Amino acid sequence: MSYELIALLMFSTMMLMLMTGQRVFGAIGFVAVVAALLLWGDRGGYDLGFSAAMKLMKWYPLLTLPMFIFMGYVLSESKIADDLYKMFHVWMGGVHGGLAIGTIGLMVLISAMNGLSVAGMAIGATIALPELLKRGYDKRMVTGVIQAGSSLGILVPPSVVLVLYAMIARQPVGQLWLAGVVPGLMMAAMFIIYIWARCKLNPDLGPVLSREERDIPLSEKLALLRAGILPLVIFATMMIPFVNGWTSLVESSAIGALAAFLAAVVKGRMTREVFEVSIRSTLGISCMFMWIILAALAFGAVFDGLGAVKAIENLFTEQMHLSPWMILILMQLSFIVMGTFLDDTAMLVIVAPLYVPLVDALGFDLIWYGVLYTITTQIAYMTPPFGYNLFLMRAMAPPEIGLRDIYASITPFVIVMGLALAVVMIFPEIALWLPDLVYSK
Repeated sequence: MSYELIALLMFSTMMLMLMTGQRVFGAIGFVAVVAALLLWGDRGGYDLGFSAAMKLMKWYPLLTLPMFIFMGYVLSESKIADDLYKMFHVWMGGVHGGLAIGTIGLMVLISAMNGLSVAGMAIGATIALPELLKRGYDKRMVTGVIQAGSSLGILVPPSVVLVLYAMIARQPVGQLWLAGVVPGLMMAAMFIIYIWARCKLNPDLGPVLSREERDIPLSEKLALLRAGILPLVIFATMMIPFVNGWTSLVESSAIGALAAFLAAVVKGRMTREVFEVSIRSTLGISCMFMWIILAALAFGAVFDGLGAVKAIENLFTEQMHLSPWMILILMQLSFIVMGTFLDDTAMLVIVAPLYVPLVDALGFDLIWYGVLYTITTQIAYMTPPFGYNLFLMRAMAPPEIGLRDIYASITPFVIVMGLALAVVMIFPEIALWLPDLVYSK
C-alpha cells in the first residue's frame, strides 16, 4: 500500500470516528497511535505518543493558557464585564444603533479579557440581548451583532485558538497575537460602520435612547466610564510590559491573571462561588486543550513520517497545475465547509498536519496564515446550516427569536467578514506590520 493511500485511509478513518460522536482528541489520537504501530511496529509506534507528550510538557508558552482562561472567567463571573455594558449604554445611547455599536465594543473588550468566542457569546446573550430587545432594537439586528462580535474572541489577543495554532505550526505565540490585533480591530470597525449605516437608513432597527434615559449627571457618567475602563487597565498592565520586552509571555499572562483577581477583590466581588467556578472552568478547558494538542502532535508526526504533505503538494502543483493562491483559497473554503459541523479547535487539529506544512512549502508566511485561518474559522462559525455560533445563539436566545431569524441575522455580517478576509489576503501587511514593528526592535 502506498504512503498516499495510507494517509487517505487515516484521514477518512478519523472523520468517520468523529461522525460517530467520539471526542476529538480521542479520535485523532487513536488513529495516530494505531497507524504508528501498524507502520513502524512496537519500537517506533509506542514512542510516538510518549514523544508527543514530552514535546507538549516542554512547551513553556503553554503555561499562558490557564492564566488567560482564568483571567477571563474571573472578569466574567465577578460581573466586571457588566460595567462595560453600562458604560456603553450611557455614552452611546444617543446614536442610531448606538447600543449595538457599544455591544461590538463590549465584545472587543471581552475578547481582550478571555480569548474564547463562547465567553463573548454568553456575556452578549445574557447582558446585551435583553437590554437591546427591551429598547426596541430589531431582533435580527441584535442577534447578528452578538454573534459577529463574539467571534472576535478567537482573533483579538489573548486568543486561545492562536495559542493552539502556535503549538501545531511551531510559531511564536507573541507574534501571532500581535498579528491578530490590527485585523481584529479592522473587522470590529467594519461591523460598526455597517451597523451605523444600516440604522441611519432605517432608524427603526436601532432607535436612540429617550432623552430621560440619556440625561443623567456628568458625575455618574464619569463613574461609569471609570468602571468600564478597568478591564482596559488590566489588559494594558499585562500587554505593555510584554510588548516592550520587560516581561516574557508567560510572565505577562501571570500578571493579567493576578490583576483580574485583585480587581475582583478590590471591588468586593471575589466570593467563594466566583473563585470556585473560575478555577473549575479554567481546569476543564485547559485540560481539554492539552489533550487536543497532544493528539494533534501525534497525528502530525505520522503524517510527516509518511511524506503525505509532499505528495499532496505534488498533486496540486504538478498534476493539477494549480497556483499557490488557488490552493490557498481552496484550503480556506474547506475550513468553511468543515465549520458547519466542527468547532475551531477540531478543524485545526484535523487539517493542521496537512495544511500548515503545505502553506510553508508554497512560500506563504505562517504567521499571516494563522490570521487567515482564524478569520475563516470565524466565518465558518456563522455559516448556515450548522454553524457553531448559530446553535449557541439559539440555545441562549429568548423564545421569540427563532432559528430562521438567527440565520437571516448573520448574512450581512458574514459578507463583511468575507470582505475583511479578502483584504487581509490581498494586503498581508495588515497582519504582519505590528509583529514586524515590535520584534524588529
